[in-house]
Amino acid sequence: MKLLILGGTVFLGRHIVEAALARGHEITLFNRRQHNGELFPEVEKLRGDRNGDLSALEGRRWDAAIDTSGYFPRVVRASAQKLSGAVDHYTFISSISVYADFTQVGMDENAPVGTLKDESVEEITNETYGPLKVLCEQAAEQAMPGRVLIVRPGFIVGPHDPTDRFTCWPYRVAQGGEMLAPGKPDSPLQFIDVRDLASWLVRMVEDSQTGVFNATGPDYTLTMQDLLETCRKVSGSNTRFIWVSEPFLAEHNVELPIWVPSEEAGATTVDCSKAFEAGLVFRPLSSTVRDTLAWYEARTPSTPLRAGLRPEQEAQLLQAWREQQHQ
Repeated sequence: MKLLILGGTVFLGRHIVEAALARGHEITLFNRRQHNGELFPEVEKLRGDRNGDLSALEGRRWDAAIDTSGYFPRVVRASAQKLSGAVDHYTFISSISVYADFTQVGMDENAPVGTLKDESVEEITNETYGPLKVLCEQAAEQAMPGRVLIVRPGFIVGPHDPTDRFTCWPYRVAQGGEMLAPGKPDSPLQFIDVRDLASWLVRMVEDSQTGVFNATGPDYTLTMQDLLETCRKVSGSNTRFIWVSEPFLAEHNVELPIWVPSEEAGATTVDCSKAFEAGLVFRPLSSTVRDTLAWYEARTPSTPLRAGLRPEQEAQLLQAWREQQHQ
């Protein structure tokens, strides 16, 4: 297949390119060349800006397009309309953040989605990100009715994650010692290895699948303790986990990546059975942990983690927790 990827050099996009090349597809990238321009010298690269300059797409034809970089409906609408006569199939990468109420457990693709009073807003915040993705989904479908695949991932993790939201956990566990562990050991988690998501997406495009799919994992109930114990086993560390209550974390305004408070359990119990039936499968958690840790350790030593607790912050919290327990 001839595939056009809008983006394609940052995290999910680069893994989609790798998965597609491994399956023998012909790739064209369209982006501003602002990130990782040295990647994929063997593929065609078109330079442009989705926020106004789509001229490089004119007069071209592909079998399908994959949109990994759409955040505002105006921009997605322009790209989809431009490509409506140039591709047969359009994939839009959305998010489970589209859902309106994360107190609801087990939401499937038909759960209510968020809305905005002002649909022209173009500022991404915790409140606008999800509803903007909803409007992007609608813009793509309106431009290419019946030809759009909408994928709603949860947390995407693994090598080359620019956020370090997952990376900070295996790294911290590998350091050993006493470690703050949030909430209860049996708190549910959901996330997906970027490589599993990318390979599944490419197969879905090959099959011209359309409609909406939640896409996170794994396909069993994973807990916070499962993650931390796997990190400890993979790293061979002697880390001792100190489980700290949700009220304490809330009192100290502590927010930790991947883990969510129990009142937002809907974010970690999303129903992905539709994607499982469509062939979404997962590698072992130990592989994700091992590969992510290896990737991080190969980075420039001076590169700080972008997420997680600072050592001094963690030490202060653990001291405050002990003092509270002895009151």
